[in-house]
Amino acid sequence: MQIRELGRNGRKVGAVALGTMNFIGTYGAADRDESLNCMAECLEMGVNHFDTANVYGMGRAEELLSTFLRDHRDRVVLASKCGITRNPERPFDNSPEHMRESLEGSLRRLGIDHIDLYYLHRHEPDRPIEEVMQTLMRFRDEGKIGAIGLSEVAPHTLERALAVGPVAAVQSEYSLWTRQPELGVLQSCRRNGVALMAFSPVGRGVFGARLPDPAGFGPNDLRQGMPRFSDENWPRNAIRLREFAAYARDLGHSPATLAIAWVLSRGPHVLALPGSRSSEHMRENAKGAAITLSDAQLDEIETILPVGWAHGPRYGAAMSKGPEAYC
Repeated sequence: MQIRELGRNGRKVGAVALGTMNFIGTYGAADRDESLNCMAECLEMGVNHFDTANVYGMGRAEELLSTFLRDHRDRVVLASKCGITRNPERPFDNSPEHMRESLEGSLRRLGIDHIDLYYLHRHEPDRPIEEVMQTLMRFRDEGKIGAIGLSEVAPHTLERALAVGPVAAVQSEYSLWTRQPELGVLQSCRRNGVALMAFSPVGRGVFGARLPDPAGFGPNDLRQGMPRFSDENWPRNAIRLREFAAYARDLGHSPATLAIAWVLSRGPHVLALPGSRSSEHMRENAKGAAITLSDAQLDEIETILPVGWAHGPRYGAAMSKGPEAYC
């Protein structure tokens, strides 16, 4: 496992992290014991950075993590988030009161007194990021959080935040399926010594061992509302995905392993954050950190999946409200 930093001079963690949103059934039925076993095996693989949020299962993911942390807290670099409410009338709340309530709730559910990396999950559009940074820095000065992170922000928001205080990491969806960060976030993070935590590097499962079947998505599957899986777009996307899977296997890798290796090739400041509750899947993900792709291989991947290849936007109207638009 490669070791990378959470920001300049930040905590050292494995280049592949573990996202816990799947622990509560986001992409299908979840199994508690399977999730706990996955966390244990991740530590043995060198995957020691675990990422969660207060709204994953409305706290259930954090509660499950607390069971594991009782015996392994010293081995885990832990991240959580605040700022999403799940209230349709006010989906995002970055007020100091809401953020403190969220932090205290996370600490209670996790059974700990300190979160190593704490993210603003979504930036509330009408609230200056400078004010939000002041709130996060108060949490840090109180010893309740370590490093500060931002999620799904535009480059200009990151630059304004850095003028107030240090930001260790920015989370953005980034993969061969979604390359928006190349329009500024990737470069801004590199320039400012900020880690780019690339979530969904396996493309919502499209780089898995088997292509997903949208017809079989359950009613709670997050992908139900994603246009790329629609009846119109998915058949077109599947053609290129099959070509990529064949190329990966020709190289002796699974599609997930090659997809992770590609993400990590984007720069030493980039870390991959796949979500999984399967030890088998995480083993394939972790292998991506052991691969160095040649220039020729990167060119071949670009030919198969050129930037902008995917049909349909990554989010539908409802989910598009949170991530900041840029370029």
